[in-house]
Amino acid sequence: MPQLIVSISGIRGIIGDGLGPREAVRFGLAFGTHLARGTAVLGRDTRPSGPMLADAFRSGLAAAGCRVVDAGILSTPGIAVLVRHLGAAGGAVITASHNPLPWNGIKLMSPAGMALTRDQGRPILDLYDRQSFAEAPADQIPAAVAAPDAALLHVDRVLATVGSAAIRAARFRIVVDCVNGAGGREMSLLLERLGCQCLLIHGEPTGRFGRPPEPVSENLGDLCRAVREHRAAAGFALDPDADRLSLVDQTGCAIGEEYTLALSCRHRLTRERGPLACNLSTSRMMDFVAAEAGVTLYRTPVGEVNVAEAIEQFHCVIGGEGNGGVIDPRVSPVRDSLVGAALVLEMLAARRRPLSELAAELPVYKFIKDKVALGTAEPAAILEAVRRQFPDARADTRDGLYLAWNRGWLHVRASNTEPILRVMAEAESEEIARAWVARVQATAQGG
Repeated sequence: MPQLIVSISGIRGIIGDGLGPREAVRFGLAFGTHLARGTAVLGRDTRPSGPMLADAFRSGLAAAGCRVVDAGILSTPGIAVLVRHLGAAGGAVITASHNPLPWNGIKLMSPAGMALTRDQGRPILDLYDRQSFAEAPADQIPAAVAAPDAALLHVDRVLATVGSAAIRAARFRIVVDCVNGAGGREMSLLLERLGCQCLLIHGEPTGRFGRPPEPVSENLGDLCRAVREHRAAAGFALDPDADRLSLVDQTGCAIGEEYTLALSCRHRLTRERGPLACNLSTSRMMDFVAAEAGVTLYRTPVGEVNVAEAIEQFHCVIGGEGNGGVIDPRVSPVRDSLVGAALVLEMLAARRRPLSELAAELPVYKFIKDKVALGTAEPAAILEAVRRQFPDARADTRDGLYLAWNRGWLHVRASNTEPILRVMAEAESEEIARAWVARVQATAQGG
């Protein structure tokens, strides 16, 4: 069956198998109708299908009477900054984030430069489903305009949040794995402005990913080798739309994307104390960081919009998700790899110790991430069966099923972007975490 996932945050699917220009035009008409002829910012990652979808989606926006500011290839956080800077009615990014090359999608943003909330997304999905569109007459269709300085705008916003002089004085050598995605130019500009020697791998913005696109440790062999070869202070790995950052230390060891948020937040709290926010699936390292600083940590359901809303509601100084997504409200309310990179560099400059030693100051937990194909099974039935498997756990059902013990936690939830259940576990030992995940998989398969 064709795979097209439609949710409050946008649409995502396989090109030629459920997603193509027809769906993009229709979605553009729905979003444009919702924006009531307001200005819409549009950008994309580097996937080869991106220009086709962008052209179709832009046509739908224009047909609804929207003025489109087209930023071309730009990171998702870069688009968020531009939406806020222009006071636009909304924004959209043509991207499938970490999904493989056959996939693409359209991610929507509110006027705040934030992923859409459920209340904001429902009217757009209703327009899309009913094909109830407000189309403008020919003489009222605005021409699209370019946004040539969008990358510089993003970099400037990030630079304003850190002490650039100390970083420049350190003259760090950094290797960046751009995965042939949208973030290479912005990250290069940032590092150059911070006085770093920036070495790129998989740097050409072709969208032909030089490694699996998700920046998890097992995919970063090329970056680890390059860090060792060039004797770099660190390696930064991005995903295709550059909202996630994964770290490699100076020894060429991929320390894991969970460390990005914990290290960034720990350093940020040395500059300004205040609450933190992260989702339920983020490592307990964040609990350590919050307790060490004597601040409150707010945990939310998975989804960056949930974390962003908590940051706003509780006046958090920083937050994010454990997938390498750092959210700094001083820049924008979305995950931002440039923010994470700048904070890590400022930390290295301030502490004058290698990244491996700073990471070793955090408690060690074993974190397992896996998934289960749904097939025709109902997620709710699987979650209930899993809950019965662990009667001794403390349960939280705000987002799928979150089970907690003193020795760790297990989180099982339906993906918003793929027809799978995501299974995550963190424990004091890898053996315990893997055993929990294995029990979930066996239960899902009827075992």
